[in-house]
Amino acid sequence: MGKTAWIAKAARPPKFSARLVRRCSICGRRRGFIRDFGLCRLCFRAKAHRGELPGVRKATW
Repeated sequence: MGKTAWIAKAARPPKFSARLVRRCSICGRRRGFIRDFGLCRLCFRAKAHRGELPGVRKATW
């Protein structure tokens, strides 16, 4: 999803700490990032449904 130039720019150390851009380790998406897992919300949901994330269950009530 992320363009190659933007991913390369995000990999460099930022001039200021507020400019740090965290990206999904699978698809490179920057929005909807979940820090605890290092994934975007879409990849997190897909992996959780397949049971690849230990300790994560779909909530039902």
